[in-house]
Amino acid sequence: MPENTSRPTGSRRRWVALAAALTVGAVALTGCGSSSGGGSGSTINLVAYSTPSAAFKSIEAAFKNTSEGKGVTFKESYGPSGDQSRAVAGGQPADFVNFSLEGDVTRLVDAGLVASDWNADAHKGIVADSVVVIVVRKGNPKHITGWDDLIKKGVGIVTPNPASSGGARWNTLAAYGHVLAQGGSEADAEAYLTQYFKHAVALPGSARDALTSFTSGNGDALISYENEAILAKQNNQDVDYIVPDQTLLIETPAAVTKKAPAAAQDFLKFLWSDEAQTDFAKSGYRPVVDGIKTDVQGANDPSNPFPTPAKLLTIEKDFGGWPAAQKKFFDDGGIVPKIQEATGKTG
Repeated sequence: MPENTSRPTGSRRRWVALAAALTVGAVALTGCGSSSGGGSGSTINLVAYSTPSAAFKSIEAAFKNTSEGKGVTFKESYGPSGDQSRAVAGGQPADFVNFSLEGDVTRLVDAGLVASDWNADAHKGIVADSVVVIVVRKGNPKHITGWDDLIKKGVGIVTPNPASSGGARWNTLAAYGHVLAQGGSEADAEAYLTQYFKHAVALPGSARDALTSFTSGNGDALISYENEAILAKQNNQDVDYIVPDQTLLIETPAAVTKKAPAAAQDFLKFLWSDEAQTDFAKSGYRPVVDGIKTDVQGANDPSNPFPTPAKLLTIEKDFGGWPAAQKKFFDDGGIVPKIQEATGKTG
């Protein structure tokens, strides 16, 4: 569909510049992993999904100030979660990976690149949480208060494409699940999801690309991670966001590859430190460690940045875990590809 060009060009230029500064392209190297050993002189090839780049900038700097991180350098690659995982499986160098979906790590386990017990720690491999939110234009001119308002006449939705983006899969399950949370049937949820995709005016490749598309003027509502909404507000974008009464907990997994230097494992452990979790929080992510208290600029309430939704769905409890959800909703012949095909919204 044609882009909405009514937004100010200055705002567009500001966000495009920000996105360019935050997003680092893939690093062209050979082999898989870095030289062995940790500490001084080690290089960590960090491969991640599109949204945590801002958080990692401050976390990497803090890690370098530790004895384990002294002299460590990082080579970074950010992009759509599924694309990043497939690239690593295909040979892209990676020592540390942080994806949007468990299945993107499992792909590397199946490829023999990540140990099968990668999620056996106390945090089950999850380094940061978020929730699915609805981002709207400043002042909320369409008066959107929740999921049902998204399928009203005249509302255009921007959400990343489930075919490439892990964020899109969280978004889609949240949209579907809100119907069940209100007592609707699976048939009702599929009917809602069909209307949801009919209202999609843009399906960018990643969550970060979707945010850029929205702040450039496309659509009336962006379905996104809470941390992306907070980041946009921190960078003076003209947006507001709503945490729906029914939404889905987003859990982002991380792991090291088998041939990674010791410094990569040290970095992974550091991510669960209070210092790193506070940096995640300041970037809009919900900490996975108890007791983290910090104001978060850009949040709706900086002093209480992460309110508990009335109904918080989880992938395990409400969808049977990612393997089951992947098969039912996103694999070939699943609910979402069928709806995208039927609505003509495949990309």
